[in-house]
Amino acid sequence: MKKTIMVVDDDRLNLLVAQKLLGEDYHVAAVNSGELALHYLGKNLPDLVLLDIQMPVMDGLEVMRRLQENEQWRKIPVIFLTADRTEKTEETCFKMGAVDYIGKPFVPAIMMQRIHRTLELEDYKKNLEHMVEQQLQRITQLQQDIIFSMANLIESRDGTTGEHVKRTSGYVNLLVERMQERGLYEEKLTNKYVDYLRKAAPLHDIGKIAVPDAVLQKPGKLTKEEYDMIQIHAEEGGRLIRENMSRIADQEFVEIACDMAACHHEKWGGGGYPKGLKGEEIPLSARILAIADVFDALVSERQYKKGMSLEQAFAILEQERGKTFEPELLDVFLEAEDELRQMLKEYEAA
Repeated sequence: MKKTIMVVDDDRLNLLVAQKLLGEDYHVAAVNSGELALHYLGKNLPDLVLLDIQMPVMDGLEVMRRLQENEQWRKIPVIFLTADRTEKTEETCFKMGAVDYIGKPFVPAIMMQRIHRTLELEDYKKNLEHMVEQQLQRITQLQQDIIFSMANLIESRDGTTGEHVKRTSGYVNLLVERMQERGLYEEKLTNKYVDYLRKAAPLHDIGKIAVPDAVLQKPGKLTKEEYDMIQIHAEEGGRLIRENMSRIADQEFVEIACDMAACHHEKWGGGGYPKGLKGEEIPLSARILAIADVFDALVSERQYKKGMSLEQAFAILEQERGKTFEPELLDVFLEAEDELRQMLKEYEAA
């Protein structure tokens, strides 16, 4: 397919020359003012812009400034057209973001060479960006697969299966989606934060690696000493993530993962562990996870108990409203009863 070049010049003769030179190899959109150029760009995205500097009303530099302010337009390569070949003008062109400039009057061979080279480099840049993006996606997927494998391995030590990781992540996703619909914590719940929240959720119990098997797998009631051992998994999980992932993952992801691991047993009203935080002292990510984690623990069968019904689990969660859980977040979760019921059926059938 032919690429499209927009030529912006107030001199109609220059536009005709450009159309004649370029028309055989490219689609040419010729406009004779900066205002018309912006109007064209509002509906079309050419592959290249040839932009005259000296124009009445809105000159090329002003057009270029507008292009740089627009997220889509700034990606379009721009070659300035100018009869002024001084060093100052050349410097101004490149400072404004141009990839090249062509002097007037046009020398056909030079003009074609510069345009061809610019478009060729732009194709190479796009292909390179695509390759980098693909490689990044592969690395990201590999990291996520490793996270799930680690989480499943840890969960298997206390008699649960990897399904706990999957289910808890599913409940976190549901709660976050409902929060976004409500506009809750919208400044905090950016796309990046939500993505990291979902990916970090499976790591919340990684600190169990520091707890002896005899305690994790005990079918009966724990002694105080054994319960104290269980409690160390929260702080230990935060430490393990910070010490082992800081060099291989984005720092924001590490902070979210640390918060979820270290603080998901803190309580909204205080009295949780390991630090006895309360209210908004507890990171939002951990407050979200706490609801999902406890809900799954209630409805799931373990070696030491049977799973509760949805109604029984809801009753217990409701009793902890304002005590263990942030009231508004819990209300949002409980309102998703139909979705939760459907999710439970799907998990049971899997």
